[in-house]
Amino acid sequence: MSSELLHATAVAINGQGVLLSGPSGSGKSDLALRLIDRGAVLISDDGVLVEPGNPLPTLRTAPNIAGMIEMRGVGIVKMPFADGVPLRLAILLGGAPERFPPENFSTKIADHDIACLKLLPFEASAPLKVEHALRIASESQIA
Repeated sequence: MSSELLHATAVAINGQGVLLSGPSGSGKSDLALRLIDRGAVLISDDGVLVEPGNPLPTLRTAPNIAGMIEMRGVGIVKMPFADGVPLRLAILLGGAPERFPPENFSTKIADHDIACLKLLPFEASAPLKVEHALRIASESQIA
């Protein structure tokens, strides 16, 4: 079973993986920190291993950066982390999202259709939007 290394950040919320992707400087680590402040657990920052799985792909920490996250302006900070978490939701950062996104918007990751949401990461409401989208994805079982 081979894994793919993605330029992304991932957190676990209630045992479900959320993958934050976007270009450098798009706010992946910042949004992850705000989610962690609300109870999420870091999986991996700036590099996430995605393993194929059934029924969902699995998010793993990259070994060389396990338990570390970049706090821009502060530096690299160590914190607790989770590993081997099923991927339930993908968040695409950057670019303005649609006001009313299409229903059941998904993206293909590790040969699975994963629920997906476009967000502006620096909005105050971004962590709440991620948590709400995760609840919807979990209830609808988009996988």
